[in-house]
Amino acid sequence: MEYRKLGPSGAIVTPYCLGTMTFGAESDEATSGQMMDDYVAAGGNFFDTADVYSAGTSEEIVGRWLKAHKAEAQQVVIATKGRFPMGKGPNDIGLSRRHLGRALDDSLRRLQVEQIDLYQMHAWDALTPLEETLRFLDDSVRNGKIAYYGFSNFLGWQLTKAVWMAKANGYTAPVTLQPQYNLLVRDIEHEVIPAAQDAGIGLLPWSPLGGGWLSGKYKRDETPTGATRLGENPNRGSESYGPRNAQERTWQVIEAVADIAKARGISSAQISLAWLAAQPAVTSVILGVRTRDQLADNLAAASLVLTPEEIARLSEVSKPQMSDYPYGTGGINQRHRKIEGGR
Repeated sequence: MEYRKLGPSGAIVTPYCLGTMTFGAESDEATSGQMMDDYVAAGGNFFDTADVYSAGTSEEIVGRWLKAHKAEAQQVVIATKGRFPMGKGPNDIGLSRRHLGRALDDSLRRLQVEQIDLYQMHAWDALTPLEETLRFLDDSVRNGKIAYYGFSNFLGWQLTKAVWMAKANGYTAPVTLQPQYNLLVRDIEHEVIPAAQDAGIGLLPWSPLGGGWLSGKYKRDETPTGATRLGENPNRGSESYGPRNAQERTWQVIEAVADIAKARGISSAQISLAWLAAQPAVTSVILGVRTRDQLADNLAAASLVLTPEEIARLSEVSKPQMSDYPYGTGGINQRHRKIEGGR
């Protein structure tokens, strides 16, 4: 695999990151360990987890693997997250100094490491003053508990506010943002990605296959069944079968991906992943797999380079919908871009 900088930092990661949300839930510890073995053997060096994944079990599985593979552990970049409930008390949630202090120490213990390479705020917290969170993160960098920090699921204005508040106070700056991003979910291109690019932040997209939709496993007007995420739960959040099935754009994107995959003799998943990894500002794509076979197929995308024509076709058929104001072709921002482009 090639290497990329972790956002504006000096840390180096591979363009495909092993996500571990399935560890301890959809994948047992033996399978999870084998996937970590396979991923590292393929040249990967970036693990992503979170305290809330399987109520801490995912971090524990990763921690036991790191302890048993000390040589490999020296080369792996470890990312985790804090913010969501890890208990029933009112202070067992959020981005307060109190909750994050305990959450970070618990993650360090479960992962069996002295320092977490990338500590991410799992979502915005409207109750906690942002400066309190940023001061805690700066303190944690200074005391050596974390090397870098980032955010997940932040809006554009939230990211920009955090970046500039850190700068104004002389705090350590964030280096990454982890958003949902794929060929079916591109609305972050309106505000979030421009904000990240303006700040020099690296993107770590999650759900790169849209919950399996972009792997080609689902069919039009045929409710999923069997051992797939939607087969087990067709109403799974934003990836639910009904709403996406009803959108013609969904099937146009899936058809374009399938056409390119068929012409190349490879899987739709590899085409979808390669398109995402090639997008501006993307540092590393988080692979959310449940089996070794899925991982092997996904990792094959690391050697795939799409042609400009293939990227253009996928980008055109999947382009995000825009209202006329302020984003659409008649919107003021588009008119300003045309004026500025003619200068």
